[in-house]
Amino acid sequence: MVFLGVRLGNESQLNPAEIQELAVTAENLGYQEIWMTEGAGRDSLTQLTAIATATNRIVAGTGILPIFSRTPLITAMSAAGIAAVSSGRFILGLGVGNGPATRDGHGVPFAKPMDRLRDTITIVRQLLEGEKVTHRGAAFQVFDASLGDAVPKEKVPIYIAALGPGMLRLAGEMADGVLLSWTPSSYLKHAIQLVRDGAERVGRDPDEVEISGYVRVSVTADMEAGLAALQSEVARYSGSSHYRNFFRFTGFFLEMEAAESARRRGDDAARVGAISEDMRDELGLVGSAQECRTKLEELRSLGLAKPIIAPLPVGDLKTAYETTIQGMAPNA
Repeated sequence: MVFLGVRLGNESQLNPAEIQELAVTAENLGYQEIWMTEGAGRDSLTQLTAIATATNRIVAGTGILPIFSRTPLITAMSAAGIAAVSSGRFILGLGVGNGPATRDGHGVPFAKPMDRLRDTITIVRQLLEGEKVTHRGAAFQVFDASLGDAVPKEKVPIYIAALGPGMLRLAGEMADGVLLSWTPSSYLKHAIQLVRDGAERVGRDPDEVEISGYVRVSVTADMEAGLAALQSEVARYSGSSHYRNFFRFTGFFLEMEAAESARRRGDDAARVGAISEDMRDELGLVGSAQECRTKLEELRSLGLAKPIIAPLPVGDLKTAYETTIQGMAPNA
């Protein structure tokens, strides 16, 4: 069966029962993985626990768990907990998040993010493998840390969420997989090559690193509404400096200059309007199920081995999720 996953956006408009229902639907339709985001609102771990208890086969992943708000030991304990609840159906997706959210929301300094991620992965992996860990790193120094007898029976894969070249190479060096937050077709091959370069640099087989990424999709007959939702989604992300930098790096410099100017003026409509048709077409799939499936196969051909469908909010949120999940289903 061809791989396909689905992303849930942790929106507060969906209650836990509805999230469980969407997860069961995805599992029954043949999706192999379900990923839960974490930003504002509820945490991802609680939502994934609810998903794990309602399903039997689908693998749950954190997409992503920000590392600055948690210590490596707490992260490993959480991973061990969900691995136990899900009977081993868990992927630990980690990322650095972003500076403003870390400093302002958590009150934590955003310092040496790559060093912190290296240390976190090193410590967490050793803990999950049952080791008693002493680690003197650039960000963390821990002594005789362990999970005791709570070590997972099966391996917990660790994925890195990556945007820029440094994180992409680090994913190749250290991770079991990379989770791309956006998958523009013109940038995808280059991003994958950076992951492979990182693996080769440390003597790893690049094929050992899974290439996974979110693909924004709206299966809809209302093209105008679907395209507007995609445009708004891109514009919303452009409000964050690290995503603006990513979009600039991937070739959308003029769009980001216009979006940043609109943001400074507080002109939300102009910020959405700054997202060009070319940018929109690169960053998402909108249309009938067949049209979206055809475009998705183009991304697969570029090396996106594990696409994760991220439904766009068109109209009623739960209905939009259901329509896109059903339309893109592997078993459809």
